[in-house]
Amino acid sequence: MKRIVSTDDAPEAVGAYSQATTDGSLLFTAGQIPLTPDGELLDEAPIDEQTERALDNLVAILEEEGIGLEDVLKVSVFLSDIDDFEAMNETYAGYFDDQPPARSALEVAALPKGVGVEIEAVASLE
Repeated sequence: MKRIVSTDDAPEAVGAYSQATTDGSLLFTAGQIPLTPDGELLDEAPIDEQTERALDNLVAILEEEGIGLEDVLKVSVFLSDIDDFEAMNETYAGYFDDQPPARSALEVAALPKGVGVEIEAVASLE
């Protein structure tokens, strides 16, 4: 059965979605953008700082379920400019340095609130 996951340590959903959902075995996060839990948007920050904030939001959601980045199976990274890939990847690698999950990285036409990166994940709860 689906259960909603929510934490005050990540920004509230800015639309008709949940921070994450789970069926008890897998956790699916919504895309996390560089928005602080108190609502500060980092849309003008360099892509490495935007990536760090998005990943910190992701970590907060995982921790709400008692898991961490080592439990992440798949990550999708959406970039508004694929030329930001190297800077994003350098920051990303600092979070997933040992046995990183599978990952896709895509350039998209636009992201919510004009940010440069959005990151979502699927993690195991088992």
